[in-house]
Amino acid sequence: MLYFFILGDVLGAGVYVLVGQVAAASGGAVWVPLVLALVLSLLTAASYAELATKYPRAGGASYYTTLAFGPAVGFLAGFCMLAAGIVSVAALTRGFAGDYLTSFVSLPVVLVAVVFLCGLALLNARGISESTRANAAATIIEVGGLVLVAGLGFWLLLRGDGDPSRLVHLGTKEKGAAAGVLSGTVLAYYSFVGFETSVNVAEETQDPRRSYPRALFGALVTAGVVYVLVGVVASAAIPTAALATSSGPLLEVVKEAGGVPQKLFSAIALVAVANGALLTGIMSSRLAFGMARDGLLPNFLTRVLPRRRTPWASIAATTLLSFLLALTGDVATLASTLVLLLLVVFFLVNTAVLVQRRDRTATPHFRAFTAVPVLGAGSCVLLATQIEGVVWLRGLTVIAVGVALGAVAAAHRRRHSSPDA
Repeated sequence: MLYFFILGDVLGAGVYVLVGQVAAASGGAVWVPLVLALVLSLLTAASYAELATKYPRAGGASYYTTLAFGPAVGFLAGFCMLAAGIVSVAALTRGFAGDYLTSFVSLPVVLVAVVFLCGLALLNARGISESTRANAAATIIEVGGLVLVAGLGFWLLLRGDGDPSRLVHLGTKEKGAAAGVLSGTVLAYYSFVGFETSVNVAEETQDPRRSYPRALFGALVTAGVVYVLVGVVASAAIPTAALATSSGPLLEVVKEAGGVPQKLFSAIALVAVANGALLTGIMSSRLAFGMARDGLLPNFLTRVLPRRRTPWASIAATTLLSFLLALTGDVATLASTLVLLLLVVFFLVNTAVLVQRRDRTATPHFRAFTAVPVLGAGSCVLLATQIEGVVWLRGLTVIAVGVALGAVAAAHRRRHSSPDA
């Protein structure tokens, strides 16, 4: 069950939207950055596995970094996770408004964003049980859509269409092979995020030391295999230029293969994108509520609906921020911003593993080779160097806000904990 929980978090909307963007950055060999992103994700996943089995309790990156570096760094990690969730919903909103939706109707992005995000917010506010039931059904649909694309792509190649030679083309006119692969890897990395939230359920696992690493690595590898298959068939079936300019890249495969109604697949893709946004919206609103309850964010965010007990203020605030972000950047820019924020978190988690080796806890736990968290931290630095300046400006602005809020919260706690307070 833990394996399927993690797989459902990882396998989803990102690949429906970003395969074309990866092709635009790296060339026809889309599978290369996908494989590299999987490998780099596994490095950080190993650090999460060590910390989650050593300290099997909810809290995730914020808790681990607080143990290693203190509450200020722990707050920064938690705030970056919150901001990444808000940015992710914005990116998926832009993806929802793209070619998949225009298969049915052409509408302004602003209108789509308003209706889409309000619908998600209302479902989120209705309750977690309704949201999780919707997620379970949507996960089956979105996985089925990816399997369908892989099957159609291979059928297209078997009948002699497509061009498999594109699978070895690395780089673009603007970038060489190495730079193109690394730029594509930054975007492909977005497709693997989600595994980090699974640490919050480690304490509910009967034998975390044995079960959690197996479920985590198994789910990531499974998602990686599916992504690589989809990337291979999409790149071989569709010319790189056409793939790169499409906001619904997998729809291009369906069009080329034939036999499946385009509107049917577009509907599947829209369900996948909406489901990813719903899950991330739930996480973001609950994280904002929890941080506000702990005095780390404004107390207003702790307000809940009288009957439903859902955090309506946090839902409204995170939804509004996602809406504003969706109007200020395209899918690739927003995805890169999310990756940058998570790279900060992942760097802190990888280094926290090394710092917490000093804690000789008697509890048996998974232990990664020392080189793994070192390489994991190094991979975060490497990918961060490939992110464009405009994305860095966005990310640093968010981080600066987090640092300022953390400083205000720390001063507030000191003032209220002093003897004269």
